[in-house]
Amino acid sequence: MHPTTLGAAAPPAVAAGAADDALYRKVSLRILPFLFICYVVSFLDRINIGFAQLQLKQDLGFTDAMYGLGAAVFYVGYVLFEVPSNMLLVKYGARRTFVRIMLLWGAASVAMMGVSNATEFYVLRFLLGVFEAGFFPGIVLYLTYWYPPARRASVMSVFFAGVAVAGVLGGLVSGWIMRDMAGVLGMKGWQWMFAIEGAPALFLALVAHYRLEDTPKDAAWLSTGEKARLAANLDDGKPRQHAHGHALAASFGNWRVWIFALAYFPLSCATLTLNFWMPLMIRDFGVADMVQVSLYSVIPNAIGAVGILLIARRADRTKGHAGHFAVCALGGAAALAALTTHPGSLPLALALLSVANVLLLSALPIFWALAPASLPREAHAAGIALISSVGITGGIVSPWAIGRIKTATGSMDDALYVISALLLVCVTLVLAARRARLHGTAKLR
Repeated sequence: MHPTTLGAAAPPAVAAGAADDALYRKVSLRILPFLFICYVVSFLDRINIGFAQLQLKQDLGFTDAMYGLGAAVFYVGYVLFEVPSNMLLVKYGARRTFVRIMLLWGAASVAMMGVSNATEFYVLRFLLGVFEAGFFPGIVLYLTYWYPPARRASVMSVFFAGVAVAGVLGGLVSGWIMRDMAGVLGMKGWQWMFAIEGAPALFLALVAHYRLEDTPKDAAWLSTGEKARLAANLDDGKPRQHAHGHALAASFGNWRVWIFALAYFPLSCATLTLNFWMPLMIRDFGVADMVQVSLYSVIPNAIGAVGILLIARRADRTKGHAGHFAVCALGGAAALAALTTHPGSLPLALALLSVANVLLLSALPIFWALAPASLPREAHAAGIALISSVGITGGIVSPWAIGRIKTATGSMDDALYVISALLLVCVTLVLAARRARLHGTAKLR
């Protein structure tokens, strides 16, 4: 036996790595479960409109195009207020920012139960976008306060798994609420769905006030040494807060911000297409019963929730973020294009939908590991929000465009072809930014 195998101390690098793993487990157990629950609720409030359309359009006389416009107007408010919200987070702290966001979006989501015409539908969807705008970019920024770049894909995968979990919950609960609570107290099923699924955000806002710390240095549950270790592991140790004007200038003037913003647009179009139209796509596969549509939607979302964690973890472990991103985005594009062949078999159609869902969802956390690591620290707050804002305009364009296409042609085929082609552009842009970064000074560690 080699003499170092018994009684020898672990090499310093190994010991430091084990200590870091233990520290980040402690951090993750403290902050991730609560933020995960909040993100699930936020996304449930965002995608339940996809289930509501199965009744709402008929009850209120909406066409596919009107529904698509209502789905899209959410992102108008979202895009306009992402950057201001992240700047407010830097100024006032994460805790107050997240409390404000959840209180307002919860109120708007519950208020959707009172919609009676298209104008009210559009106004409340716009306000929901305004109120929720800072939540996702706020989470991305907040996690950069705690985790170094090489750990962020795995961490972000938890939140994007929340997208799939919200889809599972929506599939299990929304159809049941809409069918079995219709008529209770004289209310429609979709009205009950908005009320029941929107209320948790109001409660979580109160919990956030006591649960969240603004930064690691504010965490009483960390020792002085642990706080120092977290700070040392971050990118460059530079201060994280900058004057708003300087931060905005650093973001708007950084070409990498715009490359990633343009790349995020096709990815948003693709994932939001699945979020908004999956129930209708499943119905078009030949499933007539509303509850069966909901239950079948669980399959691609459950597969996505597991797959996203495994793929993102592998990307972090192998440090092959760009390659994993390309495989996921291109594979998702191929699966979407294959759906246009209209498989006659329901299992085959669900399998293609599941492949598209797991790959495109998995591309998201890897993207959000690559993008912040490519930006200078002073551009983080506004840059992250700007990338999200420009990219998420896909949420404005894709629901409206798909609604118009489906109204005009009776099919989503043309829209799926366009989205698949846009994903090729997305991969090209990300790989180009990656190659440029490797020749620059920013390094993904």
